Amino acid sequence: MFFDPQRLPYMQEMILADTEEERITALAKLLPFQKADFYGLFKEMKGFPVTIRTLDPPLHEFLPKTIEAAKELSSIINVPFEKIIKKSQELHEQNPMLGHRGCRLGITYPEITEMQVRAIMSAACEIYKKDKIKVVPEIMIPLVGNVKEFIDQKQLTIKTIEAVLKEYKVKIDFKIGTMIEVPRAALTADEIASEAEFFSFGTNDLTQMGMGFSRDDAGKFIKIYLNKKILENDPFQTLDQNGIGKLITMAINLGRKVKKDLKCGICGEHGGDPDSVKFCHRSNLNYVSCSPYRVPVAKLAAAQAVIEEKKK
Repeated sequence: MFFDPQRLPYMQEMILADTEEERITALAKLLPFQKADFYGLFKEMKGFPVTIRTLDPPLHEFLPKTIEAAKELSSIINVPFEKIIKKSQELHEQNPMLGHRGCRLGITYPEITEMQVRAIMSAACEIYKKDKIKVVPEIMIPLVGNVKEFIDQKQLTIKTIEAVLKEYKVKIDFKIGTMIEVPRAALTADEIASEAEFFSFGTNDLTQMGMGFSRDDAGKFIKIYLNKKILENDPFQTLDQNGIGKLITMAINLGRKVKKDLKCGICGEHGGDPDSVKFCHRSNLNYVSCSPYRVPVAKLAAAQAVIEEKKK
């Protein structure tokens, strides 16, 4: 959503801000775009629950990488291109996937989380008042590895939601949950479940961190591993059930010891892989999520998993 050319300059303006006040001003320009996105999403879903993840990518991904692009942005937002280049360099990280992203952004810049939550709940309130569609937004905090990270963002989220509901004078149900994609989150899932209302296993990042394989660079050696039978499958295509799968199973069991009916699912490309879907069924996950073009495969695999289970 943020990479849309129409709104990207506002996101870049926010990143380049020197003060909290300047960031809030830039985020206020983004708010109508985000609210319109969520309004359209809720309308399309016609009352079904909608899970929305708060901002996840590292901030440097939104800034220009070349002097030419920096000059072009400079002319749009009236910020010296030298400042844009300098900021891009400052935000550069050696390992951005393990860097300043996910809930870490919301903790250091709470105004980002506040804007997104306001957009989500404002859209939910407006579609209820205008179209009589009652939705249940499920707000998902990404990259949590410590329950205190989740509590920080949960408290801010609830405070913002209460303010929006008071403003619109309506009652909207909501849920606040998290992505389990950091191995420590799986190991401490009981602590996190005491605060979270649902888990979504981000299997792409969980595989990357759990196996120590860079998702962006592993292609250089994965084929050799497959040829030598070190790996049976590409772990970024088919879930590593014996390793990463154990982390998922452990997290489910720990979480449901605290909350018996804890809603659990996975998101990522593994959700469209037949073997991974069958693993999810055996692990008593509530749902799988995947990219649209893989949905037919996922549905077929889920049906096969049920049939195979009944045959036993």
